[in-house]
Amino acid sequence: MDTVDYLKELCFVSGKNWNMIDSIYSSDPGKCIKSVMFIKNNVIGSNKNKENIIERGIVPRLLKLILDETVKEQLCHESIAIICSLAKGTSDHLRVIIDVGTVPVLMQKISDPKSSSSLVEISLRALRSIFTSSYAPIDLIYDSKPYGVSFVTFLLKLALSSRNWVIQECIANILANSCQTVEHQAALCNYGAIQTVANLTLSPAYKVKIPALELLAAICHQNEAASEIAVSTSINGKRLPQILTELMNQENTPTIQFNAAKCLTYMYRAGAILSKDNEIVFKTLPTLARMCEKDKEPCIRAASAHILAYLTEVDSELQKTAAICNHIIPTLADFFKYQPSCQGLSEKQNAVPFEKSSSPQDEPASMTEADFVEKVKLTIGQEMKEAALKAFASLAANEEDTRKKIIETDMLMENIINGLSDPNLKIRLAALRCLHSLSRSVQQLRTTFQDHHVWIPLKSLLNNATDDVLIVVSSTLCNLLLEFSPSKEHFLDRNAVERLCSLTERSETALRLNGVWALMNMAFQADQNTKNQILTCLGTAQILKLISDPESTIVIKTLGLIRNLLSTKYHIDSIMSSHGKQLMQAVNMALDDEHPADIKEQALCILANIASGNAAKEFIMSNEEVLKKLLNYMIHSNVKLQIASVFCVSNLLWKEEDGAAKRQAKLKDMGVKSALKQLLHTQDTALFDRAKTALDQFSNFH
Repeated sequence: MDTVDYLKELCFVSGKNWNMIDSIYSSDPGKCIKSVMFIKNNVIGSNKNKENIIERGIVPRLLKLILDETVKEQLCHESIAIICSLAKGTSDHLRVIIDVGTVPVLMQKISDPKSSSSLVEISLRALRSIFTSSYAPIDLIYDSKPYGVSFVTFLLKLALSSRNWVIQECIANILANSCQTVEHQAALCNYGAIQTVANLTLSPAYKVKIPALELLAAICHQNEAASEIAVSTSINGKRLPQILTELMNQENTPTIQFNAAKCLTYMYRAGAILSKDNEIVFKTLPTLARMCEKDKEPCIRAASAHILAYLTEVDSELQKTAAICNHIIPTLADFFKYQPSCQGLSEKQNAVPFEKSSSPQDEPASMTEADFVEKVKLTIGQEMKEAALKAFASLAANEEDTRKKIIETDMLMENIINGLSDPNLKIRLAALRCLHSLSRSVQQLRTTFQDHHVWIPLKSLLNNATDDVLIVVSSTLCNLLLEFSPSKEHFLDRNAVERLCSLTERSETALRLNGVWALMNMAFQADQNTKNQILTCLGTAQILKLISDPESTIVIKTLGLIRNLLSTKYHIDSIMSSHGKQLMQAVNMALDDEHPADIKEQALCILANIASGNAAKEFIMSNEEVLKKLLNYMIHSNVKLQIASVFCVSNLLWKEEDGAAKRQAKLKDMGVKSALKQLLHTQDTALFDRAKTALDQFSNFH
């Protein structure tokens, strides 16, 4: 705190000034207005003075003055102005203001037909200050009906009827910050908010357009029904998407261009617009890429990269286009070099009185302006890192050429590795997602990942990470554990096996899936020691549980794990000798009629592996239920199931192995030979070859 602020606070808390403050309770209108004016002038820019006023219990008195119809408009106006300033203090200040019932009072004043435009405007300003915080009682504006009219409906009508740009701006801001759930989106759609937004986007005031676009984005975000309404909404003969496209023209401010692009991105991701539509390919994508360039404000650059990542996340064609648009890869790489301009921030801060909006991350009341500026600079730098990493993750999701360009960008891999240990959770997560996309490249797994020892931070995160991080870590490990990845050897230890096995027991579907998927890749062509570790740690009881998982992909990957464990003759016989009964039970469960064909095919392939063992064959030959299922699948309508079952039978019939005559006789009696002869009439060449090979195994034993 500088000397001026210190002296200001000393003066404010003097005995004489307390008398001036306490005059707010006077019945003399002149003394009361002087007190209110004194308080207003002293709380602006000083959190300490705000705190003194709140602790003095002045807020309830202010609310009483606001509701008192006998007081003059000036007194009411200045009382609301104090509330507006107090709402810009710390989060503690804001909670007190909300708890004493400020919001319903402001809502009543706004919707009161007797309130002048000036009172409505200052009340909306105060309400906007409150509703920029996460503590705002949002449901109040949806549930309350002051003067018998739904407050949201009243606000939307007021926004359309008022010629006051500030009123329109405040209403759009309040509603944008109040749209946080699907229920809120539905309510706003039902009240006609999208039509109101369409009108506001045509406002000549850019300060109205920006919150209007933010409101539209909030309504359409991940909401197909709302996005469909938005796409079909027209104003003055123009469809809303056309208006948004025009707002992306370069004569508009970067903030307007960005927000218009964000709206169309949300509509596309919600399914209301196609990725190949002109609004997306030729306008939205190039606009977002342009907004990432160096000549734009850092906050716009970061926000645009975030939305560009979301736009291109699931569509490979958009990823290809984005990767060659406006030199986007070097532009994004430049985000890591961001150095905030102190001069630019200082000029902005000096332009208006220094008053911070409240948020859960607010600093203590003693926080200085310089501290706040430093915090803002740090936050922007973190946002830019996160945004760049997320954008790279999306661009590299499917295209090998793009991955190569990203990897070859100067110092990028170092920035990704550094991001994995960043104290900011969002940056760690974004770095992991980027690494996950890059790990889909065989070439990068063999070279860059090996050169940068990526397994070191990943092993650390595997042992100590939040669930969100753990999901991406385990997804990345699934790729690093592929047989052609040199990183695989660094995870073939008991600790990694135990950690992956523990993931299969988690309630989150993604963690269970990634755990069993990683184990499946780990078991592929592994030595017997690794396979035994997996089986011992995972346990057959957990395998049976995973086979019963409601998520079919988990069932398939579990069967894939069993199939990889049961490879190589010696391993098959060894594993089946100790776990054969339980593994046969798992296979039998997978062959049940309720499962889809791809699960049954995997189960039949496991049986084929078991049938290739020496001693393991008897687990099939002694199981009448399994043998009957094999015969049934040989004559099934699904060719893939026929091929898999015939392959298993062929291994059981193999004439060069001990006990072949006995097995052939039993299978012949069951009708297997006849079924194989029938399959020779198939039009499928693969099935024909399998059936002929199996028939060739039958011999005339004496």
